[in-house]
Amino acid sequence: MPPPIPIAYSYYVCGGYIHMKLPLRRPVPAGWFLSFLSCLLILLLASCADNTTATPEEQPRVNGFGTAANHPHALLAFPNHVIVLATHYGLFRSQDDGASWTEVAGGANQLMEGLMTYSLTSSPPDNQRIYVATQLATKDHKGTLGLYTSGDQGRTWKLSASEESLGTIYLAQAGNENPDQVFVYLNALGPLGLKMSMDNGQHFSSTGALPFGDVAALLALPDMPGQLLASSSNGLARSQDGGIHWELMKGIKGGIFGLTTAGPHSPIYAWGDAGVYRSSDGGKTFTLVYTQSALNSLTVSPTQPQTLYGKTGTAIYRSTDGGQSWTRLPSIKGNLYNVVADPNDPAQVYLSLSYPTEVHRFRPSGWTSLTPKP
Repeated sequence: MPPPIPIAYSYYVCGGYIHMKLPLRRPVPAGWFLSFLSCLLILLLASCADNTTATPEEQPRVNGFGTAANHPHALLAFPNHVIVLATHYGLFRSQDDGASWTEVAGGANQLMEGLMTYSLTSSPPDNQRIYVATQLATKDHKGTLGLYTSGDQGRTWKLSASEESLGTIYLAQAGNENPDQVFVYLNALGPLGLKMSMDNGQHFSSTGALPFGDVAALLALPDMPGQLLASSSNGLARSQDGGIHWELMKGIKGGIFGLTTAGPHSPIYAWGDAGVYRSSDGGKTFTLVYTQSALNSLTVSPTQPQTLYGKTGTAIYRSTDGGQSWTRLPSIKGNLYNVVADPNDPAQVYLSLSYPTEVHRFRPSGWTSLTPKP
């Protein structure tokens, strides 16, 4: 059996960070850590939104992503070499695998000026369609809070729904019925917080009540219209009718942090308190394949569904057998944040760092910085 992954987590809240290590074999109550994560994410969004006393221009720029106060919230990579990075100060896009970057929103005299961007999501039927949620970043913001959408893979954006009309968005997830479908979860509404739009977010309607009061992740299964999975500190639920009805899945121990899949007809992975789960039947059942420790983030190669990359607070790991065993990648200095598998090469993975924002790529030869100069 491979050595267990050390259980270490780091979380970076605006202006500082929390780092903690859990004893390797010390039992904790089921669902405890995901409840902690959910509360921490709410605290993170609130803290980020409250951090509006200074603008990034008042501090020196340390790289092309801005000042040392900037930090990433979400990262997407596409097969046509496009990468989109959502940060506290600015939304950035590369169309050459990270060799160069352009700030496309959130900056001075741009759409979303003064807003932070988070919860990036792309449509399974058409990856040109992207959605992103926003919150306050600067006191003198000019952008309108709410949900934004892009029809050209992040090159240009427009407001879909304002926070005033919709409410505060906890997470967004593009739907699987058509590119115009998008779900948002409004944490303040608990089990009734999942809303759906069929027109790019212009109008939303209610779905059915969730079987739990909080949502950590939502996954619309590619090429399976109406099939959804939602995770929580209380387990995992499945819907076969676009969220109208939900079934709490059996055999899940504790909370589930997140969900991912390589694409249509590929294994689905879920990770949480008990370890890593895998489904090979479209999400009908899940099997626990790794129990040595819990990962706080996981990504799968779209071209090799058995290749996964996982993250703890201090290290990046790779699995080539569907999550059953893991090997540690070479260390990289910095505050680890987003990890995203390269869409074309299973041997490559992208990583964002926090405070300041940086982006790096791992290849078999080692880590390479993709961070633009000031």
